[in-house]
Formats: sequence, structure tokens, C-alpha cells
Amino acid sequence: MNRRRFLADTAAVAALGLWFRNGLGAQTAPAGGGMPAVAMPGTQPAALKTEFRMLRRNVGIFTGRGGTIGWLATSEALAVVDTQFPETATLCLAGLPERGERMIDVVINTHYHGDHTGGNGVFRPVAKKMVAHAAVPELMKARAIRDKKPVEDLVIAETTFTETWSMALSDEVVSAKYFGPAHTKGDIVVLFEKANVVHMGDLLFNRVYPVIDRPGGAKIASWIGVLEKVTKEYPADALYIAGHAGEGRDVVLERGQLLVLRDYLSGLLEYTQGQITAGKAKSEIVALENLPAFPEFHQKLPNRLGSNLGVAYDELTEGKG
Repeated sequence: MNRRRFLADTAAVAALGLWFRNGLGAQTAPAGGGMPAVAMPGTQPAALKTEFRMLRRNVGIFTGRGGTIGWLATSEALAVVDTQFPETATLCLAGLPERGERMIDVVINTHYHGDHTGGNGVFRPVAKKMVAHAAVPELMKARAIRDKKPVEDLVIAETTFTETWSMALSDEVVSAKYFGPAHTKGDIVVLFEKANVVHMGDLLFNRVYPVIDRPGGAKIASWIGVLEKVTKEYPADALYIAGHAGEGRDVVLERGQLLVLRDYLSGLLEYTQGQITAGKAKSEIVALENLPAFPEFHQKLPNRLGSNLGVAYDELTEGKG
């Protein structure tokens, strides 16, 4: 399938409203690969936009609905990082450069959330191997049980690791590393070593209030440290792929932009601790509309700041009476 045909098919699928199956059409994806926004009652979600974009040395990204998909595509090797949802996974698989009818050498999940693993079932039949951190299977199963969904329907990586993993693919090496709990307790960083492209999954949100999954093992203080470690671990000229970006923002960043999220998370803890010290109740703290000093993160209500503040409050007060 050529690129023109692929884009035409994408538009046709959106026009036919196939995105509304299984209740998935209640969200729309903003430009730049941002987090889906909930459609207001009585409004029609915007048509889905998808894009393949080459970055460096046969490594690129696919944006559609959900977390950014990274890929390596050559005549000798194919790799995919994250899988979005079934509908967009199908489009990604159909348009993946260089694929034809070939098997994909490896599919990697950066963490367990459904907008990064929901398309696993689409990719699994054509993937030789599926890889994730060792915490991902248990987190996926726990989430399914919590949501009262059949655990047996989950498509889970069969290859897992706790610290590091790597695989040679023709003239590229794909590696992954665990830096500790952050967005969840099972997030990994994936590196395309020769291309010098780093896929961060949801360890990186660009100028938008992040998801902080405390039930999934998130720790804000540790996330701050993880971001600092990552900036020291990889080359200065690396490109970083974010899981999500705010409206009009890019999901591909340079190292100089990486610590903006670190600063936000630090500001979140500082603000919350100040409010706790001032004797404010949790209900008062989480009512804040937007965090001062971070205007680039500002969003109209409802936004995720209240949830972020609630997690910060729980983390700071844990074990203190």
C-alpha cells in the first residue's frame, strides 16, 4: 500500500465513523499527537488524523489516537514501539514503511496503559517477539480485573525484563532500560542506538498535565529523578519521542526541552507541600485550575491538574497520620 492510498483509506475510515465502535469514539486526538480530549455532550468528535513521520536513519513515528508509536523500518528489519488502539494499530500496520507482508521482528510496550498496548492484538499475529518490563503483565491483569474485563482477552508481552534488554536488528540495535518507578512502576526507555532516537513513552509529556498513575505504582519524586538520569544517560544530540503533547505541541523533543516536565513535577510537589503546611485540606488543594509558573501547561477545565495535585498530596502525606 503506498502512502497516498494509505492516507486516503485513513480519511475514509474516519468518515465512516468506525472510531465509534466499542465506545472509543468519545475522544478526539488534537494535533501534534496530544492526549485525546473528551468530546462535550452534543458535539461531534473531529475526524482522526494520522501521520507517518521519518526522524533519523530509518526510525520514525506514527501519530493517531493514543501514545506515539515509534518504528524502525528497513529492508532487513522491522520494530515497533507501542501499539495505540486496535483501529489505529491497524492503520499503522497497513502503512508501515518497508513491511509488505513481512513479519515484524519485535514489538515493544513502554508500559501497560491501554492507549499504548490496546493494539497489541493487531500486531501480535505478525510479530516474532513482544517485549515489556516485568511489571507490565501484572499491571495489565490488575487493570482488567478492576475494569471487570476478561483477563484472558489481554495480549501481553511474553518476553519481559527487569533492568535492561537489547536486540540487534540488521545495522541497528534496539535497547531498553528501566530507571525506576515514575509514571507507573513499569515504564521503560527505548533507544534506537545508531539512529540516536529515544522513545520515552509516557515518561515524557510535552507541555500538558501528565497522567500520574498512583494505583499503577507512580511516584512523582522518583519520576523527577528518572528524567534527570535520562538526560545524562543518552547523547546530547539525541531526539526524544514523547508519549503525548499538548495541543499544537510536538511529540519529538531535543534534550534541552526534556527537563520542562521535571520542573513541572518539582513545582507540583512544592506547591502541594506549601498548601499542606498552610493547613489546607486536600479538597481545597485539588480545586486549583492551573499551576502557577507553568502557563504552557494550562488547559481549560476539566483538566488533569486536580488529579495530579491529589496524587502529590497522597504521596507527601503517606504514612504521616
